[in-house]
Amino acid sequence: MKKKFIAYKGNKFTIEWYFSQNGKSVALKYFEEIPHKRKKKIFNLFRLFGNIGKILNKEKFRNEGDQIYTFKTSPDRFLCFFFEGSKIVVTNAYTKKTKKIPPKEKLKALKAKEDYIKRCRGGNYYD
Repeated sequence: MKKKFIAYKGNKFTIEWYFSQNGKSVALKYFEEIPHKRKKKIFNLFRLFGNIGKILNKEKFRNEGDQIYTFKTSPDRFLCFFFEGSKIVVTNAYTKKTKKIPPKEKLKALKAKEDYIKRCRGGNYYD
């Protein structure tokens, strides 16, 4: 199966799904399994950020620290980071159940970011 890296390509940013070394994308799988109405909400945020380059509403996009950010729709959260070349890489997603981001979700995003950077710089991320 060919990997579908690009979630949205806008005028300012390209938003991509992160894929682990074994070819899995936790965020894309989560996105594919949510109802159409919720998919539309998150896609609209991707489109807005991709074309405008920012979302000022902290209720929709938030800095979580450690260069990890969250696209926020109710009840979904999509964690991501910025990468060179005007890329935003979506690492993982979850359903919000508490006020704060679960530490394990942020840790997943940080590990994915580290892996992505290492594999990109090594020239073996996009195959």
